[in-house]
Amino acid sequence: MAKILSLKNVTKNYVGVCALNAVDFKVEAGEIHCLVGENGSGKSTLIKIISGVVRPDSGADIEIGGERFHEFNAIDAIHQGIEVIYQDLSLFPNLTVAENIALSKTIASGQKFINWGDIRKIAQKAMDKISANLPLECLIDEISLADQQLVAICRALTHDVKLVIMDEPTTALTRVEVDSLFKVVKDLQSNGIATMFVSHKLDEVLEIAESVSILRDGVKVGTFASQDLDDDKLIFLMTGKKLEHVRFGGKGQTDIKLLEVKNLAKKCNFIDINFTLHPGEIIGITGLLGSGRTELAQALFGLNPAESGEIWLEGELIQAANVQGAMKLGIGYVPENRLVQGLAMPQSVNKNTIITILGKLAKRFGLINRKEKNNCVEYWIDQLSIKVPSAESPVQTLSGGNQQRVVLAKWIATQPKVLILDGPTIGIDVAAKGAIHEIVRDLAADGVGIIIISDELGEVYYNCNRIFVMHKGRFIAKYDTEKTPENKIRNFIGQIG
Repeated sequence: MAKILSLKNVTKNYVGVCALNAVDFKVEAGEIHCLVGENGSGKSTLIKIISGVVRPDSGADIEIGGERFHEFNAIDAIHQGIEVIYQDLSLFPNLTVAENIALSKTIASGQKFINWGDIRKIAQKAMDKISANLPLECLIDEISLADQQLVAICRALTHDVKLVIMDEPTTALTRVEVDSLFKVVKDLQSNGIATMFVSHKLDEVLEIAESVSILRDGVKVGTFASQDLDDDKLIFLMTGKKLEHVRFGGKGQTDIKLLEVKNLAKKCNFIDINFTLHPGEIIGITGLLGSGRTELAQALFGLNPAESGEIWLEGELIQAANVQGAMKLGIGYVPENRLVQGLAMPQSVNKNTIITILGKLAKRFGLINRKEKNNCVEYWIDQLSIKVPSAESPVQTLSGGNQQRVVLAKWIATQPKVLILDGPTIGIDVAAKGAIHEIVRDLAADGVGIIIISDELGEVYYNCNRIFVMHKGRFIAKYDTEKTPENKIRNFIGQIG
């Protein structure tokens, strides 16, 4: 099998940090090759070097399609048939599907005038390569995320592509949509196109990959055939540690009702929602994406108020009509998308941490005592073990796991009675997930009532007392994790998928 890509002795140093250290990496034609590693292991840097965005330090040997490069840039990468589909997809929501697919090829052609017939032909030809059927005239923000993923793949196929790099492609897809994406990857393979698949979802890695390369602290641990790996071995190679799944053993104060939800409903969102949350208890809500889970969480936090039903907090009927009201009542919410909803990415760790407690820190005339503020931030950095050079460092410079800890810090600082976590470990490596779960369990031990929303069954099974399965806006099953095998719940969810 011919090599599409070969990198030897790739090293990249930033100020005070070795991102990659003498890494060798290769991809064969038509191969499905997965790249895994913890946050900060060097995956992103390697992708940027392969795509020509970042240059390695001297001494690296780069060969693409049999041609050797001493200097390599993004244009070279495109001309050599390398396309990267990033997690945000980089699509234009105000343009149609056809325009998004044909855009890069149209720009590359240098045409001064747009021929709309050609735009449709380019888009249709790309779709035919993977048997896709997309509504060409629809705007991007009118189609599902799974279809947007297909648009990004089709855009890559308008060039003579040899290698498609997919960075966390399944983060926001349902299981059905993941299956469809994997079929597309197999279709690419049948056309001789290689796929480099980067993901934190290890079960999906083992399902789709032929080869798996593992990075740890900028060093390549090795490349393995997927059939020679399982979850435990992969985790050990990534982290150097054997991680054990220990089920949450806290019981909560079951004689006290902290939060009680009765007949909560909102048209086209959710209906007939009933549950009780006790102090120190962790409950999980799982099910397929689009089941109404996030809409329910936002209703409890005042972002998406329900139209009927009741919410009781500590025995009192409440009206969480807006975010400010929910916060005053002691409800915190960590949103699913930390990059857009949870953090001000260009701002410092300092500012992000205290944004929820500015009112508490403000003294006379609204002035904030700088020493008290800094002490507060340093306290949470220490308590949550946030790895950051300085509290003034922009949040966008942190790893995904540390960014999530900052989101948690800003809400824990409010001393919530109820904390809602929507997808708390999305896009986070396995070791960082474990650390986040420990923080959550510690909060429960302090009497906080916690709701975890996740489509990863293992996350809710091992960290929750009870699990509610949601489907089409309703709770359709409830399980006590102490009394129910994980496979029973998994099989039930598989049937509704």
